[in-house]
Amino acid sequence: MKDYFPIFKNQPQLIYLDSAATSLKPNSVIDTETNYYTNISANIHRGLYQTSQIASNQYDQSRQIIADFIHADISEIIFTSGTTAAINLVAQSWGNLNINPGGEIIITQMEHHSNLVPWQQLALQKNAVLKYIPVKNDFTLDLESLDKLITPKTKLVSLTHVSNVLGTINPVKQIIQKIKFINPQTLVLVDGAQSIAHFPVDVADIGVDFYAFSGHKLYGPTGIGCLFVKKQIYQTMKPTTFGGGAIQEVFWDKTVFDNPPFCYEPGTPPIAQSISLSEAIKFVQSIGWAKIINHEKKLTDYLLQQLSTIPQIKIFGPTINDNRLGVVSFAFNQPGYPAPHDLGDIMSQKFNVAVRTGFHCAMPLHYHFGFDTGTTRISLGLYNSTQDIDILIRGILESIKIFS
Repeated sequence: MKDYFPIFKNQPQLIYLDSAATSLKPNSVIDTETNYYTNISANIHRGLYQTSQIASNQYDQSRQIIADFIHADISEIIFTSGTTAAINLVAQSWGNLNINPGGEIIITQMEHHSNLVPWQQLALQKNAVLKYIPVKNDFTLDLESLDKLITPKTKLVSLTHVSNVLGTINPVKQIIQKIKFINPQTLVLVDGAQSIAHFPVDVADIGVDFYAFSGHKLYGPTGIGCLFVKKQIYQTMKPTTFGGGAIQEVFWDKTVFDNPPFCYEPGTPPIAQSISLSEAIKFVQSIGWAKIINHEKKLTDYLLQQLSTIPQIKIFGPTINDNRLGVVSFAFNQPGYPAPHDLGDIMSQKFNVAVRTGFHCAMPLHYHFGFDTGTTRISLGLYNSTQDIDILIRGILESIKIFS
């Protein structure tokens, strides 16, 4: 599928294995953003001239396309700059009103810093209690712990749909059902940054209250993300960022804010990016979920099998391709072999292979399992092939030879 992605015409030798950080962009997405700046390039919802009207229509249509993509109502989609901004919006607009001293927030031990630090800081500010759902030795969540963790004081559970380090797919629908059974008043946020490009997401079926994701991991542009908020939750939130475009009337002594989602989107929005994100969704739909899932599953099978032939490697995550995605982190299991940053440098310089090294914004998770110098992470996308994995394996073996 490399033909869809123009970067491979300019860099035909590139082996890109870092889609969990950001995906590459297909021609259609690049062309859509270029078209906006080339032929429209106007602000929205205020201009009566033609290009402003065109921009407004495309921008509004993009919100509908995104809402349909995750089975939400159009009014339930707030545009943000990404997953991080979306989670922080919940922490500030909902959390500041609803988290009180002694209130409980629960997250998991496998969270990205973006779904850990906002809640950690809110708990410190509010004198609230932050709890963690443990990760078991098989790299899945200890769901039995929910019976003790969730209490009448639990206000929010926030968890990742897919771990950006382990590749583990969390059974969020099952988890949410259990949470709501124990305490129906507890709200649930799901970080969908790593799930949104790899399998269908139905927020209504999942039963989630908040769902956050980024465009740039969905083959779309940077600078755009979305926060799904269940309609009835809006009444328990209030805007915390203010400015034009989010109001109905302003007086010297008061302001009448617009209805959601617009009251949470002050200032000029990411117009080109939102339109391009809707084009990315069309691209994914044109490929089809069945083809995407089958392609990535076969690649993940092959990757895990090939890595298993290297005895010096310890995989940080499930070694069986069941309820996991093609995000595979590993480190060498004994001293004297390349540290993650050394391996990443060799892979880039000698083999033109792009992998991620370090803690992947999940430092506590690495420390918890003893990966104190980080890991090397491989993450697969539509454009990858078994040949890419073969070159990766050759690079790992060559790196072992260099250090030994």
